[in-house]
Amino acid sequence: MNKNNCKQGASMKISLITKSLLASAMLLGAVSASVTAQAEEKKWTKVTIATEGAYRPYNFTKADGTLDGYEIELSKYLCDHMKVECTIVATPFDSMIPALNAGKFDAIMAGLTATAKREETIDFSVSYGLTPQTFATLKDSPYAKLPHTGETAFLANDDEATKKLISEFATSIEGRTVGVQTASLGLTLLNTYFKDSADIREYKTTEQHDLDLKSGRVDLVVASLAYLADAAKKPGNEDMVLTGPYFKGGVLGRGVAVGLRKNEPELQKKFSEAIEAAKADGTIKKLSEKWFGFDVTP
Repeated sequence: MNKNNCKQGASMKISLITKSLLASAMLLGAVSASVTAQAEEKKWTKVTIATEGAYRPYNFTKADGTLDGYEIELSKYLCDHMKVECTIVATPFDSMIPALNAGKFDAIMAGLTATAKREETIDFSVSYGLTPQTFATLKDSPYAKLPHTGETAFLANDDEATKKLISEFATSIEGRTVGVQTASLGLTLLNTYFKDSADIREYKTTEQHDLDLKSGRVDLVVASLAYLADAAKKPGNEDMVLTGPYFKGGVLGRGVAVGLRKNEPELQKKFSEAIEAAKADGTIKKLSEKWFGFDVTP
């Protein structure tokens, strides 16, 4: 056989193989791009939202078993604006984020604040409520007028005044038992600034720590201002009073928002646009004044 013919044959084979590989790569790339585009362009027609059903006035369960509260009413507005059919389910707060990522539901509306720590595992919409964390005790308690009561502490400020406030407040609750809901923002506050001062006692729900406050098993409780202000108005809670500073920002995040799985930009966009519409037309102001008694618009 002629050597030149052999070389030509080998070259043709290599060329055919190369073309085949290129064609396969292009086909694979096209399929991959198509799948990615489909994921990004998923059309949401039904959305399941998880709430706690035990965090009044954000969300709570009525005597007849139905859900009500600020987030329940707001969710109806958001779903109408997004033109999706929504189902709301009650879920324990401490297991919500794992359950969301496991696909048990599509979104969380449960007084869940967007923090840097939580954003490591889930995404958030824009905020639909901004209230500080504070403390409550009984009116005849020696802790009913703690240092800096009613003052606002901006935790993002690393100045001497803020450090002094935190230090003085830490001293004032030294050795005291403080009730707080597991996995809550109040627990983040305690663990970040007051774990060496207070005896922290965790509860599954805020209602449980309120009961222990009234019975004297804890000295103080910590939760959002919106929750505690409402709790103090409930029958049987006449002796509950707010005490201590209003803590905002920093580790406490940028406000309450819809929790969402990562890599679902279309649903995140839908919720954020609907929330912005609710801010613009006054719906959030109206609903927050109805349920909290003050405007929580971010």
